[in-house]
Amino acid sequence: MKRGGILSALLVTMAALLGLAVLGGALASQVLEQVGIAPRQLAPYIERRAAGHNPTIVAFGQWMGHTLTANDRGPATPARALRLKVGAQPGPAATGASPNPSDAGLSPGPAGAARLVPVASADAALRAMADALPGDVIEFTPGRYRLKAPYVELSRPGTAAQPITVRARIAGTVVLELDTVEGFLIAAPYWHFENLVIDGACLQAANCDHAFHVVGKGAHFIARNNTITDFNAHFKINGSGPLMPDGGLLEHNTLRNTAVRATAAAVTPIDLVAASDWIVRKNFIADFIKGGGDETSYGAFFKGGGGNNLFENNVVLCEYLLRAPTGARVGLSLGGGGTGAAYCRNGGRDGSCGPEQSGSSLKANLIASCSDDGIYLNRAAASTVLHNTVVDTAGVSVRYPESDARLEGNLIDGAIRRRNGAAVHDTDNIDTSMLRLFLGSHPVRQMLDGATAADFKGKPPRRGKDAAGAAVPDLCDTPSRGVHAYGAFDDFGDCLR
Repeated sequence: MKRGGILSALLVTMAALLGLAVLGGALASQVLEQVGIAPRQLAPYIERRAAGHNPTIVAFGQWMGHTLTANDRGPATPARALRLKVGAQPGPAATGASPNPSDAGLSPGPAGAARLVPVASADAALRAMADALPGDVIEFTPGRYRLKAPYVELSRPGTAAQPITVRARIAGTVVLELDTVEGFLIAAPYWHFENLVIDGACLQAANCDHAFHVVGKGAHFIARNNTITDFNAHFKINGSGPLMPDGGLLEHNTLRNTAVRATAAAVTPIDLVAASDWIVRKNFIADFIKGGGDETSYGAFFKGGGGNNLFENNVVLCEYLLRAPTGARVGLSLGGGGTGAAYCRNGGRDGSCGPEQSGSSLKANLIASCSDDGIYLNRAAASTVLHNTVVDTAGVSVRYPESDARLEGNLIDGAIRRRNGAAVHDTDNIDTSMLRLFLGSHPVRQMLDGATAADFKGKPPRRGKDAAGAAVPDLCDTPSRGVHAYGAFDDFGDCLR
């Protein structure tokens, strides 16, 4: 696991459980809160420590691990596909520019400025992208296209008024099969990709690393309404020397995998390092299980010393249609697992990134079915965590002195944990005590009438007042009834289509 000192945590936790039996719940509860290790995080360590000893110890370790996991996660339920209004949506692109593209859908470019460039083969598409001019709309004829190369470099810039757009006119009619380590290397500003289905077609997981790699000059990149499957990091975003690809938007994309990724490489569908001012909104992110190396993966993170980044109205299901008995899967993170100094936005002049993130936010996201933390803040300064719903995870962890986080209005089936000197301003959240987790009690799941997103039928309680000075859009676009419910949505039924 990513946390140190877990052997001590094991001993203290066992003492707490003994205290529960002998001295009563109050003492045990206090000790468990101080330790800050959720049952699902402790269970695999106990099983590993017991392995290789005499049969009695092995059997006890397996029983203890199974019991802790079962109490924390509940019974395993059959996977069931969801049709959500979050993620890629069916339908055609808009016929003209929209005054608010994030709400009204896709745009082929500014009215009167776009040059439609139809392409009907992989070679024609590559030529069109290599020769692209500002305002071009490169539109694939419906069909299936296979691109096989180390990567497709896009170095022709668009402009704010005339971006270069690569799209399908109707979502689901164009499939790009990428047999490439990196699919599209975005090295110039103002490229937009819309309405595409992009499949990783590599025989080995390590050979399909990124669908998109946005670097250096690739600022103001937009990917909207794409379905992207079977990559380690569907979107990889990072600087190149002093140049940073700031100001991007990832919206209404579906990002998932159809199998466990058999690789030691990083597995994180949205892997952003050092860039600032990105918006990640209304995406569906699922099934990012890493089967090699340290077996630790994230749904998405911002790290590397950037700031002012936003996760808003995303659905993150760590285990959706896939399951794995081992490994740590984290939902959303500011800071991830940390960044090597050479990759930091400040160039690592002080030997580190300082804060991994500054002024970044998580608002109204649903995060569920994770074997580790739902939300993990690692050296994340001036962070805001508002109205998120976190179910069947280890909860929310805020770590290290650089972290200063305001949490308000969240609905958490797990605990809020402050660790290693972090500052947490915990205002009007509903979470679950460590003691209840160890006893298998989950009041938040009872509020939602289910442990998985497929089962949510209950309505969360409403707050007495909204978060001060914060506009928090409902995940499911339920009309406001005065004040927000706790968490990301008022009625999850409004998220289904």
